[in-house]
Amino acid sequence: QVQLVESGGGLVQAGGSLRLSCAASGRTVSSAAMGWFRQAPGKEREFVATIRKSLGRTYYADSVKGRFTISRDNAKNTVYLQMNSLKPDDTAVYYCAADMAPSCSDNYCYTQTSRYDYWGRGTQVTVSS
Repeated sequence: QVQLVESGGGLVQAGGSLRLSCAASGRTVSSAAMGWFRQAPGKEREFVATIRKSLGRTYYADSVKGRFTISRDNAKNTVYLQMNSLKPDDTAVYYCAADMAPSCSDNYCYTQTSRYDYWGRGTQVTVSS
């Protein structure tokens, strides 16, 4: 019912920047909680950032806080992840996800992959040293 397509990944040098986009189709995600997750080879998928319907409700993993910014454009049904000061440890496949019925009472709840109803196929981000 909802399709999510990530774009904007690529190869960048350490210290550089990338802007990832997540385009949703099929239904509006304006009322959804949206999340970015990432998965490196041999590692579990980990939380990166979330944003609620209220644009002021954002939450970040400690590893990216101060470097990454999540945002959304409801008119375009699109979510973004601006990534600055990239490090080799940021290398991973980045996934966009949508929780269509957000009901969490705390931020931790939205870091759990089980909360999300739809997932994109991912976009590769590679940071060279």
